[in-house]
Amino acid sequence: MPKTAPPETPAVSPANAALLAAFAAHLARRPAHTRAAYVRDATALAGLAGDADVSRLAAPQLRRFLATLHGRGLSGRSLARMLSSWRALYRFLIDADPAIGESPCTGLKAPKATRRLPSALSPDDAVRLVAIEGDDPLAVRDRALLELAYSSGLRLSELAGLDVDRVDLDGGEVRVWGKGAKERIVPVGAAARDAIRAWLPVRAAIAGVDDKALFVGRKGARISPRAIERRLAEWAVKQGLPQHVHPHMLRHSFASHVLQSSGDLRAVQEMLGHASIASTQVYTHLDFQYLAKVYDQAHPRAKRAKK
Repeated sequence: MPKTAPPETPAVSPANAALLAAFAAHLARRPAHTRAAYVRDATALAGLAGDADVSRLAAPQLRRFLATLHGRGLSGRSLARMLSSWRALYRFLIDADPAIGESPCTGLKAPKATRRLPSALSPDDAVRLVAIEGDDPLAVRDRALLELAYSSGLRLSELAGLDVDRVDLDGGEVRVWGKGAKERIVPVGAAARDAIRAWLPVRAAIAGVDDKALFVGRKGARISPRAIERRLAEWAVKQGLPQHVHPHMLRHSFASHVLQSSGDLRAVQEMLGHASIASTQVYTHLDFQYLAKVYDQAHPRAKRAKK
């Protein structure tokens, strides 16, 4: 059978080809994959420009080129990456020839990429995943870790970075440092608190006296985010779940299950620590007692002790 022809490379004028060669040489010290992506995107621009001098293009032309590529099916994410490459190209060109003036990329934005939310586990699958049995130290640790991840919707980095003194088992809460070094307090359900209580004496026998990490490995060092990802994927297989499970899926499951039961978007937003600059103008700060009330009524693994 004849081989399928490779995709056609856009025709590039000799002048623009020389410009691309100079740009590629300029990128010689960049990582190979970065250099290849920048040159590929700059070549796409030169192909769209045809015989026009790339260094003399104006913003309306680049805007039209972006629209053309979008019409060909490129996603907002791909166009944002391409625009980043074009900006790098024009920084290089302006450094070489200041007479070019302002970059034609100034003010250009790629179409917004569609945000994909990760899949959530069903409540039954989530409970099955975290119900780890056995007295092996790592099994005891992993049950505590996964129960806490699902119970409180923590990010992967928050789980790995959590210290023992940040968990109040009597009060049923955990204090975490989220994005932007912002501290938040999140409820911890009874199942997670019981699992952590079972883990703490095991941890004490493994961790160093001065080690603050809540979750450690066999050698006593703080568990890494990558190790958490690997262990979670392994447990999903062992517990018979039909899909690959990653830490953010547990976080999304937490949010979905509480939101489905309570309908209280503001409380879920607060517990997740998801507020952006824009969202802080919309969502009011909710005190912990109210969060705990919503949590108790909604989370499948809550059953927090009454105070």
